Amino acid sequence: MTQPADRSPLAASTLALLWERVRRQGDMPGFTRAVGAVLASLRGEAERDFSMTQTVLSDPVLTQRVLRLANSGMYAAFGQRIDTVSRAVMVLGTETIGHLALGLKLVEELSRTRPDSAQAHAEMEKAVLAGMVAQQVAGSHALRDPEAAVVCAILHSLGRMMVTFYLPERWSALQERSAGHEDAAAQDLLGLSLEAIGRAAAEHWGLPRNLVAGMRRLAPAARQISAGHEDWLAAIGTMSSRCAESLWNDDEAGADEVRRLAGAYGPMLGIEPRRILEAVEQARVEAAADLTVAPLARPLEKRERQAYSARRRAAGNRVMMAGAAELRETLAQGGGTRMVELALEAMHRGLDFSRSFAFLRNRREALYLARMGLGEDINALAPGLRFGDGYEPTVFHAALKSDRVIFIEDAHAPGFANKLPQWWKATLPDARAFVILPLCVRGDPAGFLYGDWRGTAHAVTPGPVEFGLLNDLRTLLARSLDPREQRDVAASRA
Repeated sequence: MTQPADRSPLAASTLALLWERVRRQGDMPGFTRAVGAVLASLRGEAERDFSMTQTVLSDPVLTQRVLRLANSGMYAAFGQRIDTVSRAVMVLGTETIGHLALGLKLVEELSRTRPDSAQAHAEMEKAVLAGMVAQQVAGSHALRDPEAAVVCAILHSLGRMMVTFYLPERWSALQERSAGHEDAAAQDLLGLSLEAIGRAAAEHWGLPRNLVAGMRRLAPAARQISAGHEDWLAAIGTMSSRCAESLWNDDEAGADEVRRLAGAYGPMLGIEPRRILEAVEQARVEAAADLTVAPLARPLEKRERQAYSARRRAAGNRVMMAGAAELRETLAQGGGTRMVELALEAMHRGLDFSRSFAFLRNRREALYLARMGLGEDINALAPGLRFGDGYEPTVFHAALKSDRVIFIEDAHAPGFANKLPQWWKATLPDARAFVILPLCVRGDPAGFLYGDWRGTAHAVTPGPVEFGLLNDLRTLLARSLDPREQRDVAASRA
């Protein structure tokens, strides 16, 4: 991309370094992937026989939003109920749908992005929050092109996201120098403002001209914007991004600033300040459920609980990793019955279960029997922990048939009772949540490990890391139950 002739050598150097970091590190997680996919679809690059209808129908959320928009008051003049996507595409046009898709994808991708840098993560979540504010303000008042407003509000933070993600050392220096005057410090340190960096990135990607123009900051005015769609996008994007910045810390100073912004931008947007504040409050409520690092999403008590949970989970994962290492060593030495004990203990301590049991299949009696247990009241429960190996439509047989780890978050959820076997209801009815690790040898069920949390015990909701560790444990244990594997180990040691 050619640089403007009036760009300073320092600015050109900053952008050159930025593009080089992008090339080496890859696209910013979520953001550019979403942008690229939507723009490719809009331009027909994704496939030769491009169809906007097919693109919409491939995404259930987008389908619902497109149909709702097509039947909204803004398009009521068409005088008919629109119940097909193909008709909605004709009514709305590809540009409106493109903006809608881009806004949805950006919010979706950014809200689940977890970059290594806490600063980059925070800036991404502020962008999501700005998009939520714009969505509520524009969508609640049937304003023109609310979808583009969401996109522009998110893009207003693009420069900040790019610098925190790709140039973290420059961001740290900028924060040290700014002392409340970030734009002036950026000009001195980077050669151009954060806004200019965001616009340069948007142009670099080839975003539509109206979106790039809407990324500029616009000061409030005393009268409503009567002309210039780009000015309107810039105004609502500016207000939304500034509201997001003020909402971030969830304190009284931020609330005062939001009230001031509503009063300042209300006349310009043609919306009563009271209505803007209502929309911003709705966005704040939604954000508290969707964001992860924003203080407004984590009151003090919740933050302390999450910190404890994170420490507990990390300690448990270390236990399971150590258990897997010991299982590998034991397997290499011939395995044996100790493998079951090691795997069960690693799982039990790693996930802090109330009770854990190892069930093994007795083919002669056609039964699954609990051979070993850890935790509360296991001796009293053991006699009832047996059931036939003939298939029944229960969660246990489903786990054995699929050979996949199963986590049941709420064992007493309405409608789930018919998936629980009678032996479980008779012996373990106080379990609130549980995990099943099936053990299959060459596709044939050999048993399973079971662990549960009872009563008020706090269940550790397994994530990708925990599922990966559980799969390591069960794979190693299943190998120890495989006669061929044991013959191979014995032969290698002979």
